[in-house]
Amino acid sequence: MAENVKRPGPPATAGPGKTFCEFFAGIGLVREGLAGSGWSCVYANDISAKKREMYEARFGAEGHFHLGDVWDAPAVLERIPETPFLATASFPCVDLSLAGHWRGFEGEHSSTFFGFVGVIEAMGEARPRMIMLENVTGFISSKGGRDFEAAVRALAELGYRLDAFVMDARWFLPQSRPRVFVVGVHENVETPTSARKSRSDWIVDEWTRVVEAAPEAVRPRKLVELMRSIDLHTGWIAFDVPTPGGKPPNVSELIDRDDRQEWWGPEAVRKHLAMMHDRHRARIDAALAAGETFVGTIYRRKRDGATRAEVRFDGVAGCLRTPKGGSARQIVVVVEDGVLRMRWMSPREYARLQGAPTFPLGPNVVRNLHGFGDAVCVPVVRWIDEHVLTPVFELRAADVGFPEKRGFETAPR
Repeated sequence: MAENVKRPGPPATAGPGKTFCEFFAGIGLVREGLAGSGWSCVYANDISAKKREMYEARFGAEGHFHLGDVWDAPAVLERIPETPFLATASFPCVDLSLAGHWRGFEGEHSSTFFGFVGVIEAMGEARPRMIMLENVTGFISSKGGRDFEAAVRALAELGYRLDAFVMDARWFLPQSRPRVFVVGVHENVETPTSARKSRSDWIVDEWTRVVEAAPEAVRPRKLVELMRSIDLHTGWIAFDVPTPGGKPPNVSELIDRDDRQEWWGPEAVRKHLAMMHDRHRARIDAALAAGETFVGTIYRRKRDGATRAEVRFDGVAGCLRTPKGGSARQIVVVVEDGVLRMRWMSPREYARLQGAPTFPLGPNVVRNLHGFGDAVCVPVVRWIDEHVLTPVFELRAADVGFPEKRGFETAPR
C-alpha cells in the first residue's frame, strides 16, 4: 500500500468512545470478535427470543439487549444510552439467496435493512461515525446488483463514504463461508486510513491502485464493477484489507471422533452411501480398502431431480446453515481403521467452525445449530477490526461538523 494512504493522524480527542451497537445481533458473534480490542457494546438488537437466550448466556443479562423490531425506531432509540462510534448490521440473508427465491429487498426478511437505515437516520447528528454491514455474496448479485446499489445509496444519503469487500471464513478456519462486508465512515470524520476514489474516471488514483491490487477473492470483479458504476455523492473509499497468510487447520482437527458421539446405525450409513455420486463413493471405498483415515463433511443436495450426498475431500467444511430441513444440516463422515461412520455435525463443532469453541450451549440442539448457522465467523470480524475498524478509531482526525452534545435528548429527525 502506498505511503500516502495510511499515515498517522492527529490524536483522537473528540467524539465518542470505542463503543458500538450490534443490530441483528443473533447470538452475538460480532461482539465476540470485537471484544478483544476493547470495543464496548452499548446496545444489541434482535427479534428472536431464542437467540437472545444464547446471547445472554454468553455475555450476561446486562439489560441492553433489545428484543424488538428494528422498524420501531423510537423504541430502539430509547434504549441506546449514548452515541456509538460504530453500528454493525448482519441483516437477514434469506431473500438474497436461492433459499429465498432471490426476492431481494422485495422480501420481508432482507428488507429489514431499511429498518436499520431508518434508525440511523433518526439518530440525526448523533449517528455513528462508522457503519459495518455483513451479508452473503448474493447481496452483490441480487436483482442484477440493484439491491446492493439501493443499500449503498441509502447509506450515502446518511453521509457515509463506503468501501466493500469479501472475506471468507476458510482463510481462518476450515469452513467455506464467503461474506460481503460494507464499511462506511461518516464524511464528517476525516480518516487517514483509506484511499478516496477520484470523481474523474480517467484518473488512475490511489483508490484504483488499492482496489486493483487486492486479490479477486477479496474484491471480486463484479463487486468492483458495481463500485465503479455507482456514483455516490459522498464517494467510495478503499481500505487495504489483506488476506491472512496463515494456514487454517484441517476440518479433522475440529471434529470429534470418539465413541461418545451419536453415530448413525448401519442402515442410515448405507442410505447415504447410496446417495453418493460414483466418484464420491469411489473415494470412500478407496479409503476403506487402504485403511486410510479420512474425515470430511457431507451436504445433501438436489441434483437432476435426485438427492445426492456430496462429500468434501479438501479438509474444509461446507458453509454452515440453519437446520431448516435435513438437507440444511451438515453431516460428518469418518473413515478410520477400516470402519465408515456418519452422524449429524454437533453444535459444539458448529461453534468451533465459527471461531467460538467455548461458547456456552443450551440443551436444545436445533436452537444451537440455528444460532451458529445464522452467525458471523469470529476471526473474520477480528481481522476486519484489526485492519479497518480499530485503525479508523485510533487514527481518525478530530471529528468535524458533529455537535458536542451526545445522546438523544433532542427529538430525532
